[in-house]
Amino acid sequence: MGPDGVGREAPVERIRAFFGLPLPDEQRTALASYLEACTALAPDFRWSDPGNLHLTIRFVGSVERSIVEGIASRVSGPAFEIALGDVGSFRRGRLARVVWMGIRDGGGALRALAERVDGECRAAGLEPETRPFTGHLTLARARSRDGEPLPELPAPPALEPWRARELVLYSSHLGRGGAVHEPIRIVQLSGE
Repeated sequence: MGPDGVGREAPVERIRAFFGLPLPDEQRTALASYLEACTALAPDFRWSDPGNLHLTIRFVGSVERSIVEGIASRVSGPAFEIALGDVGSFRRGRLARVVWMGIRDGGGALRALAERVDGECRAAGLEPETRPFTGHLTLARARSRDGEPLPELPAPPALEPWRARELVLYSSHLGRGGAVHEPIRIVQLSGE
């Protein structure tokens, strides 16, 4: 109780949250040397730490932790095969803002999962996602908000497909060295 004898509510914990699919260690390891080579060729981009690699399903943003944990407890779906493909970029004119690896196989199942997560977010009172879902693995972001010229990059390594069995609710902590993604809830995808 406060000094005036009135009870005080516990502070609400807010987090910067998103739902994503983690990359298996085999794919993460294969991409580590590729990212290192790209860092040397394109230093005007912040290349992802291999430990942070994931496929974003739904960025939520700043939200009460209890709300996104409730969403995670209601989301379900089947496990599915997924494979990464070619490297591309989101551009603004001639300048690249984001460098990504596309989805070669499993894009439909990935989109269906994103739609289920977005539906649960809307049911919880969150704003719907306004941009159409484009499944991809973010490899780098331009240091400049406007983007940077992207030099020719080496061909990415051939990655084996894998079975996506987990959807993860992450809390993202921004810092000087970049974002750190902390898994706070794992949703097992069924249908093996």
